[in-house]
Amino acid sequence: MIKEEDWTPANGLILEPNALTAAKERVRCLALTAGPGAGKTEMLAQRADFLLRTGSCRYPKRILAISFKVDAARNLKERVRNRCGQDMASRFDSYTFHAFAKRIIDRFRVLLTGKDALDPNYTIGGNRISRRQIAFGDLVPLAIQILQTSSIARNAIRQTYCDVFLDEFQDCTNLQYELLKVAFLGTTTRLTAVGDTKQKIMGWAGAMDGIFATFAEDFNAIPLNMYRNFRSKPRLLRLQNEIIRNLDPNSVMPEDQLSGEEGEIYSWQFQTCREEANQLADATAYWIEQENRPPSEIAILISKQLELYAHQLMEALKIRGVPFRNEQQLQDISTEPAAQLVVDYLSCVYGQCEPKAWIRLLSQMIPFADDDTQNSVMRDINRFIKDQRKAVTLACLLGEPYSGWWESVIAFVKTIGIRTVAALSPEYESMQRLREVLRDTKARIGELLNSEKDLLKALSQFYDDESVRILTIHKSKGLEFDTVIMMAIENEIFFGNQDENRCAFFVGVSRAKRNLILSTATQRERPPNHAGRWDINRTAQQEYLSYANPFLRNQV
Repeated sequence: MIKEEDWTPANGLILEPNALTAAKERVRCLALTAGPGAGKTEMLAQRADFLLRTGSCRYPKRILAISFKVDAARNLKERVRNRCGQDMASRFDSYTFHAFAKRIIDRFRVLLTGKDALDPNYTIGGNRISRRQIAFGDLVPLAIQILQTSSIARNAIRQTYCDVFLDEFQDCTNLQYELLKVAFLGTTTRLTAVGDTKQKIMGWAGAMDGIFATFAEDFNAIPLNMYRNFRSKPRLLRLQNEIIRNLDPNSVMPEDQLSGEEGEIYSWQFQTCREEANQLADATAYWIEQENRPPSEIAILISKQLELYAHQLMEALKIRGVPFRNEQQLQDISTEPAAQLVVDYLSCVYGQCEPKAWIRLLSQMIPFADDDTQNSVMRDINRFIKDQRKAVTLACLLGEPYSGWWESVIAFVKTIGIRTVAALSPEYESMQRLREVLRDTKARIGELLNSEKDLLKALSQFYDDESVRILTIHKSKGLEFDTVIMMAIENEIFFGNQDENRCAFFVGVSRAKRNLILSTATQRERPPNHAGRWDINRTAQQEYLSYANPFLRNQV
């Protein structure tokens, strides 16, 4: 424990003034808005470090963090662990909204009666089955119902947490905000909401308009803004600033933070989509082969309908031998904790020396155990893995080194217990969901082994560290890349709500750290087997391209 005045940001980081103020606030709630790359997640990690190390979050009180994606929740938890150590981080709970709601339901399930009553072994599925199953969309409403009707449940939640962190708060829906109000409004719990209204792209899912102003009024929160962008080079920052002038004039970045000529922006215009695909594939191959850019630092973003727009580009990349990852097909299996467990286990069994995999494996198995329990589990796992390695050696002698890799995984799961695996994520309390993840993990590794016969190399590709990523703008939120290609900057794909489209365009361009390429085509031929509406003749989205025009290097 240290004095508040002695606290400095962990890892020697320097926070800008408003971020430092937010990290050290001890009384009021906070409404913190910041642009992409401004270090919102890092500020939350530093705030957790301050609260825990100074005793501002007094033992046994805990900190609750709520994110919108499983990988974002896990990333924040990992950052806090790295900042203040495992012991203190054990009092930091990081969930998605739905995971938090499910924990409330599981803890106070007996309070649900009548048509809402649930059996102890209830599942989550596509529809509602009396007592036995609820739909995913039922989680938040049922949690609200429990807290509204039971002072015991409300007080239990309130007495558990002295601080609540809300990440990507601009995407909060009416129901999710109602859950927060029922749980914490009118209490001494400090809420810290962070986000960027310019990145609000969840309107289709019910994200609230003016959520930060509403939150600031309801919770008497201090509004703060973080300006500094740690991600993009100056030329790209100036492009982003032009979009910000339209989206939120009050958040325009100061000119003294935008000086310099680093960064490259290009606008490439093509007659046909085939010309576009070949040129983009050639450029990608050149960057990788001639400039030694890591493939994982290159992303190709499409507003929507990825399969319809990227099929020719993917074929062109295949012809040139450029490795790529289609995010729509993978369905984020690599972000699942159970998949991580399987990959780390196999790395330990089949690798010669895999200390990182071993450390991750143990941290997932025994994250909060005392020393004696940790030592006991470590001995048991170590003994089991040694036995499995002997079996692998024998299989190698027989010329079939990887013949039993999945059987080995099954044996491992049986040894540690299925409940241990289920504890990795609240979603796995539905055994159906856990079985799906394990099945998809097996299928994904099997696919990799079809093209890469070395299991360890296949496992290294599981997270596609060696692949160009092709994904929608929505899936790119929270990610960053050296080079970003945004395809089809055309009216025909940016249809519907233009405020949301403009925010989506901003999200896309702000993923780039150093290089940004915008592409358009005058004609896009109908994709194979697509019977729906398709406009062959295209028109460039002139507003979006105009933001980039003053900063272009050259044209194609």
